[in-house]
Amino acid sequence: MSKVIDRNLVVGLDIGTSKISVAVGEITPDNQLSIVGVGNQPARGMDKGGVNDLNLVIQSIQRAINEAELMADCHISSVYLGISGKHISCQNENGMVPINDKEVIQEDVDNVIHTARSVPISAERRMLHVLPQEYSIDCQDGIKSPIGMSGVRMEAKVHIITCANDMAKNIVKCVERCDLSADQLIFSALASSYSVVTEDEKELGICVVDIGAGTMDISVFTGGALRHTAVIPVAGNQVTSDIAKIFRTPISHAEDIKVQYACALRHMVSMEESIEVPSVGGRPARSMSRHTLAEVVEPRYQELFELIQEELRESGLEDQIAAGYVLTGGTSKMEGVVEFAEEVFQMPVRVATPMDVCGLKEYVNDPTYATVVGLLHYGMQANEQQNNESSDGVKSIGARIVAWFKGEF
Repeated sequence: MSKVIDRNLVVGLDIGTSKISVAVGEITPDNQLSIVGVGNQPARGMDKGGVNDLNLVIQSIQRAINEAELMADCHISSVYLGISGKHISCQNENGMVPINDKEVIQEDVDNVIHTARSVPISAERRMLHVLPQEYSIDCQDGIKSPIGMSGVRMEAKVHIITCANDMAKNIVKCVERCDLSADQLIFSALASSYSVVTEDEKELGICVVDIGAGTMDISVFTGGALRHTAVIPVAGNQVTSDIAKIFRTPISHAEDIKVQYACALRHMVSMEESIEVPSVGGRPARSMSRHTLAEVVEPRYQELFELIQEELRESGLEDQIAAGYVLTGGTSKMEGVVEFAEEVFQMPVRVATPMDVCGLKEYVNDPTYATVVGLLHYGMQANEQQNNESSDGVKSIGARIVAWFKGEF
């Protein structure tokens, strides 16, 4: 553990439906994120972001952690943990406080956020994130950083993300059984946005869609702030399942066929190309047209894109994402996905790999690592904030006690 402290390491753990990824990042003296270790294992015992079999998940996590420890030459004791699943929900809330002094200080900002987050939520739910969108002081709206400004009363708009307490407990339990502690639970789509989206895109309006095996995690940014989050419990496994049923081949072979040969748009595939399809029950393999495979895949991708579009329409933000869509996650890697998505959304679309990393970046240069690298960026910012608070002595003992009573400590 001493090595972790000496080297200023941060560790992300992404427990997905089909794979478990661990990434170890070292924060360099010039405040860069350097990848020093990666662990990757197929996930067993997970379904649509939820735990199905505790022991299988624990074994998969342990293997991925061991792999990352070996590569990074360190002992991992705590991780930033990604969470997803259809139990995730979001709401936008407001809070208002009088400004005590003549100008806004950090304590006023803490108070107004605390007021905004004091909405009643049911006992079976847990708050994951309270993210400030913007502040207004008296008549002036759209303030990003209110500290030092003068006024009488201040209002804050925040985005609150909650999850089911039991789901969170199960996933944390898996991590703790591997002798790790979870520094913080982070919603996967929020984590992904840290590694694949630029500040300009957030300002202009962007929709980040992490298309995994079991879920599609959505986060929508406009005006530089997070406005909407959602999880759609349909994703890449549906495509695999369709291939397995129509081609009558085992699920594992259907997954291989999808990864190697599938295309999301049938007109991009020639009629002549053929592929070998293994059969079930020991029957001989058959030869099938790759064009037929594309005909199976295309309607399913159309359905996935239409579900994303519907989610955005319901949120009322469809017209506000001028920068278009950023797709990431394993299911976004298929040939023809960008062209098909642009056709459906009538907007610019790009498939993104993690940005702003150095070190062993070739190991994570893939859309499937967007969440785990995003967790590292999130952890790095959290460490920075902690260091600033401790060095500035921002919170006196009295203020800490007050914050503790408010449930913020």
